[in-house]
Amino acid sequence: MKIGMIRNENATEICSICSMETFIKKVKCENKKKFITQLRESIPTLQGSSARYIHLGKIPRVYPVSEFRLNTDGGWVFKKYQGIVLVEVNRLSGTAEAEYVKAKAALLPQTLAAMVGASGRSTKIWVRFTLPDGTLPESEEQAALFHARAYQVAVQCYQPLFPYSITMKEPTLDQSFRMTTDASPYFRPEAAAFCLEQPAAMTDGTSFGERKRTEKNPVDRMELTYQSYHTLTVMFQAALGRALDSLQHWRRGDDLSPLLAPLAEECFKTGISEEEAVVRTMRHYAYCKDEMGVRTTFRNVYAEMEGFAGRPAVTREQDLAIRLEGFLKRRYEIRFNVVTDELEFRERYSNRFHFRTLDRRARNSIAICALKEGMQVWDRDIDRFLNSEAVPVYNPIEEYLFSVGEWDGKDRIRELADRVVCKNPYWRDLFYRWFLSMVAHWMGRDKQHGNATTPVLVGPQGYRKSTFCRIILPPELRFGYTDSLDFSSKRDAERYLGRFFLVNLDEFDQFSVNQQGFLKHLLQKPSASLRKPYGTSIREVRRYASFIATSNHKDLLTDLTGGRRYICVEVTAPIDTNVTINYRQLYAQAFHEVMHGERYWLDDDDEVLLKESNEEFRAVSPIEQLFLNRFGFATVEKDDGEWMMVMEVFNHLQAGTREKLPIGKMSYLGKMLRKWNVPNKRTEKGSLYYLKRIR
Repeated sequence: MKIGMIRNENATEICSICSMETFIKKVKCENKKKFITQLRESIPTLQGSSARYIHLGKIPRVYPVSEFRLNTDGGWVFKKYQGIVLVEVNRLSGTAEAEYVKAKAALLPQTLAAMVGASGRSTKIWVRFTLPDGTLPESEEQAALFHARAYQVAVQCYQPLFPYSITMKEPTLDQSFRMTTDASPYFRPEAAAFCLEQPAAMTDGTSFGERKRTEKNPVDRMELTYQSYHTLTVMFQAALGRALDSLQHWRRGDDLSPLLAPLAEECFKTGISEEEAVVRTMRHYAYCKDEMGVRTTFRNVYAEMEGFAGRPAVTREQDLAIRLEGFLKRRYEIRFNVVTDELEFRERYSNRFHFRTLDRRARNSIAICALKEGMQVWDRDIDRFLNSEAVPVYNPIEEYLFSVGEWDGKDRIRELADRVVCKNPYWRDLFYRWFLSMVAHWMGRDKQHGNATTPVLVGPQGYRKSTFCRIILPPELRFGYTDSLDFSSKRDAERYLGRFFLVNLDEFDQFSVNQQGFLKHLLQKPSASLRKPYGTSIREVRRYASFIATSNHKDLLTDLTGGRRYICVEVTAPIDTNVTINYRQLYAQAFHEVMHGERYWLDDDDEVLLKESNEEFRAVSPIEQLFLNRFGFATVEKDDGEWMMVMEVFNHLQAGTREKLPIGKMSYLGKMLRKWNVPNKRTEKGSLYYLKRIR
C-alpha cells in the first residue's frame, strides 16, 4: 500500500510516495526540516487562540484513499484505489480528547490507523474496506461509487463509539489531511476489512430495499404475494379465535360492537397493522355497514395499546402533526417518483395494487377521510406533509434493475437484435453495445456523456419497426417510452431527457437539416439544465433517455462528417414481434455485464465500421450532384488538374445552372472537398484544391 504526500516548495507541487510502514516511521520521527516537530512543540501555545503556525503551508498533505500520478499537463490523475476510508473527528478541545477518540477507534479490528491531526484538536481514522472477494475496484468510476458507500458504513459503525460528532465530508477519492503531529500513532497492519458489495449507482434517494425497510412492522415489509396473504389470513383467524373465546355468548349476526375491542387488542398483539385489521374485519363481517364505527374502535384500541394515552402533554399543533402522519402512513403508501417528478399513492390492504398519481382529486379524498376520522386538518396540512422529506423517494429504474435477479448466462440481447432481419453483419454486436449503454446510463455509470449512439431501422411500412422499438422496454417501464419528440419547443425537448427512458425518433427522414443540429446536441447532452414551472432556480436534471429511430427512406444522413452517431440498418423482412420476451433475464444480462466491467461504448474500430456502413444511407445534396457532374478528382503526380479556390469552383457551378445558388453553400462546398480528401494547399489567397473540369 502506497501513501502519497504532496507539499508546496517554491510554488511548485512536489509529490513523494512511500509505503504504509515508512509513513508511520516518518510520523514518529521526522528526519528533515523539522517543520512538524516545531508544530508539535507549538501546539500547547496555539490551542485556544487564533494564532496560526507560520510554516503550516510547508507541511505536506497526506492522500491515503487513492494513489495518483502526475500527467504530462502537470495535473494529478487517478492511478489506483487503496480501499481506505478517512473518518475525521474535528473541533475537539485539545490533545486529551483527541487521544480519547484514538483509543476508542482502536477497539474496532477494522481500524488500520488512528492519529491526532496537525492542529492537535482532531483525530484521523483510517478504515479498511474490500469487495467480498478481497479485491478492490479498479476503475475510477467504480472506486468513487464504492468509496461513497464505504464512507456511509464507516460513519455508522464508528459514530456510536465517540461522544463527539464525526465531521461529515464529501467522500471523494482525493481526500487528504495535513501531516499528523502525533508522535505515537496507532497502527495495526493486520487490520481486518469491512466487506462491501460494489454499488451500482450513486443514488440521491432511497433505493428499493431501503424503502421497504422504512416500514417498522415486519408484516408490512412482506411482498404482496399469495404466501404473504395466506400468512396474514392465518394470523387474523388466530386473533379472531382468541377474541371469540373471550365472548362465549356472542354469535355471528349479533351486534358487532362487543367483539371489536377484544378483536382489535388481539390483532395488535399478533402484529397485524391497524389498517390490515380493519379491512379484514369489514370483509369477514360483511353485514356490518358501520365502517367509521369499526375504524374508530380499532384506532382507540391501537392508540391505547401503543401507549399514546401515556404520552406527555403536547400542544394542539404537535398532536395534529403526529396524528396526521400516523393516519397517512397507516392508510396509504405514498412515494415521490424522481423520474416523473410526481407523488404516487395506493391504499394499503385494498384491491388496488398499483400506484396512481396523487392529483388534486385524490388529495381531496384523503382530506375527507381524515376529517371522518375526527382530525381537524386543512388541505395545506396534508400538502405540507406530502411535499416534505417524510415521503420516501422512488426510482422506478433502480427498483426494476435490482429486482430482475441473477443472469442465467444466456445471451438474450443479441437474440433480441436477431429479430431484425438485415444484411449488416455488425448489427447484433452494435445493438448489444447500444443496449448496454442504455442500461449503464440508467444506472448513472457515465455522467460525462450521454448515450449518443442511435439505431436507425430503415424499411417499408408494415415491417413493425415502431413495434420493435416499443417492446425493447419491459411493461413496468413502458411509461418511459415516447415517439412524439417535439422540436418546436427546445425546453420541452430537453425535458424529455430526464422524463423518458427510450425516445423513438419516428419518421427520422422528416427532420430538417436545421433540426438535425439540435438533435445532435440532444444526443450528446449528458444532462439537462431546466427551471421547473413557477420555479425560481435552474437545476440539473439527470438524463435517462436513449434514442432509437425508424424511417421508410434510405437517404437519411445529411452530416458530411459521417454518421458515427447512427447505426443504420435496412430491414429486409417484417420484424417478428409476436413473441414472449423474458425481460427480467434480458435486463439481468445487461445489469450483470455492466457491473462486471463490460464495454458499453463504441471504440474507434466500431466507429470506422459505422462510417463505412452508413455511406449508403447518406443523402446526396443537389450541390454535390452538380459538382460531380462538372468536376472530377485529379492527382498532382499526373498533372491532369488545376489548383482552384472554393470561390472559383462555386462560380463555375453557378455559371452552368439557371438557379441561383445560395452564397452560404460555399462553406458546405469546402467541407465537402475536405471530406473527399481532395489534394489541397494553403496559400496567401486561401486554400486551393486540385481538381479537373469535366468538359
